Amino acid sequence: QVQLVESGGGLGQPGGSLRLSCAASGSGFNIYNMNWFRQAPGKEREFVAAITWTSGSTNYADSVKGRFTISRDNAKNAVYLQMNSLKPEDTAVYYCNAFIGVAKTMTASHYWGQGTQVTVSS
Repeated sequence: QVQLVESGGGLGQPGGSLRLSCAASGSGFNIYNMNWFRQAPGKEREFVAAITWTSGSTNYADSVKGRFTISRDNAKNAVYLQMNSLKPEDTAVYYCNAFIGVAKTMTASHYWGQGTQVTVSS
């Protein structure tokens, strides 16, 4: 059983910074990539950032490019999202997502974290 557990988030000020963390737990799995999505009230869930596990290649939504940085720690099976220059429109529930292969079932699936609230307000 693979689980994604998120931490971080909370209240940030415009222009400020917050850091999100997400760790995958379980056994017998391989991570292919990890991603961050967000969902604001009344809006659809949207892609924020992605990182491939082997090469560390990254990709960002235009709305966060230059302000957010995704990084990984392979040894900890963890991904981070450093959010700088926060804007009120960054307010949303942020979800960690990972594409993971499980050896026991010989299948690969998308897994989701429980979500963490980020509120940007003065």
